[in-house]
Amino acid sequence: MSSTPSSFESPSKKVANNIQVDGRTASVEKIKLYNAHVDVSGVNERQLICKIDMRTIPWLTLLYLFCFLDRTSIGNAKLYNMEKDLHLTDNQYLACLTIFFASYSLFEVPANIVLKRVRPSVWFSAIMVGWGIMMTLQGLVQNFGGLMVMRWLLGVMEAGFTSGVTYYLSCWYKHSEYGIRVAVFFSAITAAGAFGGFLAAAISNMDGVGGKPAWAWIFILEGLITVVAGAVSPWIIVDFPENATFLTEAERTVVIRRLQSDNQFSAAGERLKFKHIKKSFTEWKTYVGMLAVGAITVPVYALALFLPSIIHELGYKATSANLLTIPVYMAACIFTLIVGVLGDRYRRRGLFNLICLPVCATGFVILLASRDAKLSYFAVFLAACGIFPCVANSVSWVANNVEGSSKRSVTLAMTVASGNVQGIVSSNIYRANQTPWYPIGHGIALMYVVLAIIGTVILRYTLKRENSRRDRGERDEIIQGQEGGHIANGCFESVEEAKREKGDEWSGYRYTL
Repeated sequence: MSSTPSSFESPSKKVANNIQVDGRTASVEKIKLYNAHVDVSGVNERQLICKIDMRTIPWLTLLYLFCFLDRTSIGNAKLYNMEKDLHLTDNQYLACLTIFFASYSLFEVPANIVLKRVRPSVWFSAIMVGWGIMMTLQGLVQNFGGLMVMRWLLGVMEAGFTSGVTYYLSCWYKHSEYGIRVAVFFSAITAAGAFGGFLAAAISNMDGVGGKPAWAWIFILEGLITVVAGAVSPWIIVDFPENATFLTEAERTVVIRRLQSDNQFSAAGERLKFKHIKKSFTEWKTYVGMLAVGAITVPVYALALFLPSIIHELGYKATSANLLTIPVYMAACIFTLIVGVLGDRYRRRGLFNLICLPVCATGFVILLASRDAKLSYFAVFLAACGIFPCVANSVSWVANNVEGSSKRSVTLAMTVASGNVQGIVSSNIYRANQTPWYPIGHGIALMYVVLAIIGTVILRYTLKRENSRRDRGERDEIIQGQEGGHIANGCFESVEEAKREKGDEWSGYRYTL
């Protein structure tokens, strides 16, 4: 591979782009070359991307493993007499699950807006230490009220992480590279499920140490690990490309130019303006994306929160139930990574959702119909392997179709928040009086899988229709000095100005299907 793409070789070289004007193809100049004075001839692009990968993906994925482990370990702790020791009714336990998602969803969008003004190395580290403390304190509570307060605060502290990281990664990678990185990041969900079961089984041996029961030690030890990881994160997490100190000026320049060549016009930095935020709240595709992602999240959280209980009620003891979750999550992790790779290669993210979601639906149909423990356990594999890949794939799909860094930040926060709102539903559908087969829980999860299919079909159809309109020239702007265009689409002095002002609404932008 050559050291750099041809578009980076000469600072004086103009980069052309084709747009449709009244059925004719016209060549226009792209955004001015970023840092035109910088010589990038010595930068090897492949080595640069590898360097970025090593500094961003592994540590953030590990942190997300801690994040998801901390929010869902209450499902593991439940199997070790937590409800009995805290004198919780079934409804009170479900309320403790619900309140986490309420605060999480409420603070997600504001948290992403803050991230635009605060260095990622500082922001992610600070909130991680915060939720680690809240997690540790969960192991010290004595009653229902104390657990409710800690779960609320845990949601507040975690709110800025998941959507923040998905936005942060979109500021580093091209559309064709983003999906697999997000898939690796979200694979931490499955890794947390597998590791959580193993860790809970191991920690259960500490029952009675220091006068604390096993469930308390699960919270305390996992929380302390999170605090330590957050405390060292400022020296590991890197900031946005334009001011990342681990890169040379030439390397930073190549990163920005790569993104701009990929129709990410705001890559060089963008001032936060209210109009950018307003666009996220007024666009149709934001809400269709929220429908698809929100529906997908219900079965995801249902499995994450209740999988140990589901397996336990099939006749397995607490420790065995926790350990039996590990193969399920390992299989789901593999499929998540496969879909991430294929989604980047073929750029048909909606199509991969439509392949995976019916597999998940099949799993829940079997769970509804089966009264055999082994068959039900197999069905859990189908449900997990079908739904978990759709999380990363759908978030990547949304990010690929939003241009403008501020707008993408808010849209991703809204999308992820819609999923966490549905976590409230997930927290209340598996009830103790439905054991051992949980027909209501499995039925509601299946209903949401169907909604996810409907949302995916709508989003893919509307994006495809919009691309066709742009191909026909119906969205062309009037550009000074050029023929064609429609006044309703705006008047601009240059294509560069149209890109900057309109983002993904620019007529030359094409949505990923």
